Amino acid sequence: MSKKSYEAMMVAGVMSGTSADGINVALVRIGEGGALGSRSESITTSSLRGRGRPRHAIKLVGHAEFSYPAKVRAAVLAAMNAESARVADLARLSFLLGELYADAVLNAERKFRVKAELVGCHGQTLYHQGEAHPFMGRKVAATWQTGEGAIVAARVGAPVVSDFRPSDMAAGGQGAPLVPYLDSLLFRDPKIGRIVQNVGGIANLTAIPAGAGAGRIVAFDTGPGNMVIDAVTDALFGRPFDRDGKIAAEGLVLKPVLEQILKRMFFRAKPPKTAGREEFGREFVRDFLRQCAGFRKEDVVATATALTARSIGDAVRRFVTQKPGPASSFREMILSGGGARNATLIAMLTENLGQLGIQLRLSDEFGLPSQAKEALAFAVLAYETWNRCPSNVPSATGAKRPAVLGKISYA
Repeated sequence: MSKKSYEAMMVAGVMSGTSADGINVALVRIGEGGALGSRSESITTSSLRGRGRPRHAIKLVGHAEFSYPAKVRAAVLAAMNAESARVADLARLSFLLGELYADAVLNAERKFRVKAELVGCHGQTLYHQGEAHPFMGRKVAATWQTGEGAIVAARVGAPVVSDFRPSDMAAGGQGAPLVPYLDSLLFRDPKIGRIVQNVGGIANLTAIPAGAGAGRIVAFDTGPGNMVIDAVTDALFGRPFDRDGKIAAEGLVLKPVLEQILKRMFFRAKPPKTAGREEFGREFVRDFLRQCAGFRKEDVVATATALTARSIGDAVRRFVTQKPGPASSFREMILSGGGARNATLIAMLTENLGQLGIQLRLSDEFGLPSQAKEALAFAVLAYETWNRCPSNVPSATGAKRPAVLGKISYA
């Protein structure tokens, strides 16, 4: 990749994950001299740096979160992997989300008193099928992130890069995960192998061996993150999520149920692999609750939480530390995402990783707020696209070649 220096820009990264709980906006200054290189004590006051090839500096100016209105969240969840849906409603939802994304960016700009010159908007995933399956005589892979970029561009008054995943899929990849590009820039280390773990609705990891270049990075979805925990908590307690993991802390893990679920093909399949509500949505939760019938509600939430922790630990054991190469170099896991707020999940994950000699740390320790990372990632990806630079990681997605990601809507 070229070492050319590009013009510094203020970029807004916008992310709404599979949990569909709302919108995260990161306002990021990119390209202001220096290198994407050694970490700083405070990401809000100095540049975040990686340790690889000199790149451009990144500075997180501010991060804000905005909840979806209850009716919008319900509509998004209903549209995900729906067996039937009205085309008119899906079209309207796309334009409505564009308005909400624009509102979120404008509110963040006012809060931090800056103006975005470019926006990177991931959109709301309604469907993701990373592997090709037969459809009308052809084998087709497909993904759909909704939220009209042209609306965001018009309201914010800045060009918008959106719909990042299809370009990687057109190059033979699964369209996910895309965040490993940022993980590699920020967290690679010449001496310590690191596993960067995000726990959003779905959990995904990036394994970066000590001194690794992009070609040696392994990244994939490990299974459910908060998705099953949230759905079970909502079904049994009428709450959208288990705040701080307090309900799970009162329960006991139903080990026979957990072991049975972990025998499913997804957990045993080798990477690259991706997951979504197609694997861990309504049907999965319905079956999970059936298997847990008759037990205390707290035990069911504890078991859902243990499923996330164990599936992450098992993925590390099977596909990271047992891979050929310097597996012993992996010493740290850096956790981000909404799961970083769940104390019970952190305790379970710490126990699983301890058996592998891996220390759990939070991305906040590196100056990167756990809730900001994915939004920051799409700011960086948008900046690369604006400068016509590839930003997928083929070893993570399975793509045959590097690809420039996304589509641009001009203001």
